[in-house]
Amino acid sequence: MAKNPNGKPMKRENSLYGAIIFFAAACVAELYLLLVRKYYINGTVDQALAWHGYLLPIAAAGAALLVLGVVLSVLWKADARKRLIGWCLTGAGVFFAGGSLLMRLYQSSAVTLLSVVVPVVMVLSVIWAFYERECSVSLTILSASMIVLWVCRRLFSNLTLGMPAKVLSVVYIALLGGLCWLAKNGKLGKLLPAGADRMPLYAACGLSAAGVVVALFSATAAYYAMWCLAIVVFALAVYYTVRQL
Repeated sequence: MAKNPNGKPMKRENSLYGAIIFFAAACVAELYLLLVRKYYINGTVDQALAWHGYLLPIAAAGAALLVLGVVLSVLWKADARKRLIGWCLTGAGVFFAGGSLLMRLYQSSAVTLLSVVVPVVMVLSVIWAFYERECSVSLTILSASMIVLWVCRRLFSNLTLGMPAKVLSVVYIALLGGLCWLAKNGKLGKLLPAGADRMPLYAACGLSAAGVVVALFSATAAYYAMWCLAIVVFALAVYYTVRQL
């Protein structure tokens, strides 16, 4: 593709390049989760015990990958394509380090959560590559809130983790409010440029905060709030897709 004076075709090529890398990374992550589910969650006792031991070295390798990714991102900050590789290595390190430890601690629940998070992140990476910023930010907020609601529904009734989960939910609501304040005062920089429409972000934060507040009082309400946000995500994605076309 020829490069025009504004550099837009090159920017689109870089977006496609990044989307392909994130898609490939998500496929590798899902394959890893399938292996863990097959041998650690649903396998024989010997297989489960073996994988229980494997997860610690995998977490250590992920931590090393995380450090390497951060270093390369700093070293390659002048080259957008190489820097993207550094970011991907950083993300992979976070996934293998944090994910392996979570699965070792919470077994099936952690595998289920990560199996949902990975495809969500993959889809959001494509949205961030090709869609308008207000769409990308609002869909990211709504998707993150759906995951928070899923965790709330699972943990609020837990005697050990219920109270910490509620505290973190309140912190998440405060973060949503802080994000709205930053957007209102134009302090989000490239995340949401000055000319972007801020109403989708305000709506996403408001709906998310309302859903989490409702979830604080009822696990059943958290379930329905999660599905309501899913409908909003679908409708918003369709609207912006048609608008893009």
